[in-house]
Amino acid sequence: MGEPRWLDDREAQVWKMYRDLRRDLQSAQDRQLLRDSGLSGADYALLVPLSTAPDGLLRSRELGLEVGWERSRLSHQIIRMEKRGLVTREPCVDDARGSMVRLTAEGRAAIEGAAPLHVETVRRCFFDPLTPREIETLGILMGKMLDAVGREQG
Repeated sequence: MGEPRWLDDREAQVWKMYRDLRRDLQSAQDRQLLRDSGLSGADYALLVPLSTAPDGLLRSRELGLEVGWERSRLSHQIIRMEKRGLVTREPCVDDARGSMVRLTAEGRAAIEGAAPLHVETVRRCFFDPLTPREIETLGILMGKMLDAVGREQG
């Protein structure tokens, strides 16, 4: 393996800024969602793909892949959301071992109510500080990093 390729001072500073941004941006989004809609960040993360799926219905496995969660975390969150009437679980007709998650009318109303204020927070905290050219550059850079992470995951 050889000698570690330590970060230089500038790289360490940029890495810390990224970690701080990720933490603080998520915290700002979570606070805004809870304050304005009563939804948690986890609620919102699952409601988004369900709200764009045909008939508001996704297989649990697909939903977990969409948000990048393990089965246990997904299952616990779905149970919490089901108790609040945001989603329902249904058997999967194609696979008796699988289950489906359906967005309820209450869940759709919740995401539709939360989305405008949420996107405004995203815009204010993430896009507004940047010029259109910086946004374009950021998109290219993030694409390169996502490709590298994808190769790492194999």
